[in-house]
Amino acid sequence: MGADFGRYRGTESRQRVEGRLPQWLRRRPKAAAHDAAENREALLLAAAAAGLPLAPAAHPVGYRCSCERVGCPTPARHPLSFAWQTQSTTDSAQVERWVEGQPEANFITATGMVHDVLDVPLEAGRSALERLLEAGVDVGPVAEFGAGNGDEARLLFFTATRGTPDDEDEWWPCELDCHPETMDEHPGLRWHCRGSYVLVPPAKLPGEHEVSWVRGLEHPLPDPLTLLETLTDACARYVGEDDPDDHHAVAWPLGR
Repeated sequence: MGADFGRYRGTESRQRVEGRLPQWLRRRPKAAAHDAAENREALLLAAAAAGLPLAPAAHPVGYRCSCERVGCPTPARHPLSFAWQTQSTTDSAQVERWVEGQPEANFITATGMVHDVLDVPLEAGRSALERLLEAGVDVGPVAEFGAGNGDEARLLFFTATRGTPDDEDEWWPCELDCHPETMDEHPGLRWHCRGSYVLVPPAKLPGEHEVSWVRGLEHPLPDPLTLLETLTDACARYVGEDDPDDHHAVAWPLGR
């Protein structure tokens, strides 16, 4: 009887464990999702605290955009509101309300207010980042956009803005200036300043691609001119490898 008792106890114990296992497995994704949501909120609040004006953006639904626009040209990469420039804010309470009310939304940060973004193809950006760090240049925050997504993958260098002077004559125009409607015109280096925006990490893109920090917001925003020469050179090399006859990969900024 002792052997039978041990056998039956072992069977019952195993059944109890196996009975709990599916419940435990169901809890794990919920816990992971909760942790991811908390981390997302923390990163967005840190961005707002660092002075990056934020506004809600679309998010991916499979390979489509949540805006449900047929043939959306920038799926999961555009603001939800046409008034995003005036809506963008660093107010933590407002950002918290957006995050809680729209748990799947991406967020954009409006450039040209506090910061600009120098936006380059991923491989060119990685090469430039390595050179800049080796040279001891103070590189600021850097985000990776859509790694693994071919030509769409980019590296975003966050810098101080050129400013928003009251006198329009004091504005420094640049042939690299990029706006949402001119994205396709800047396959090399894009300079996001007034009237433009970029996705701020963490963000999700169609096809399970992401936008994430490579260097965080603890790094001060550098003067964009300290990065520009290295970035333009890296872009010229990058495009030149694809097309040796292309001499118009990058445009230099205009003078005042």
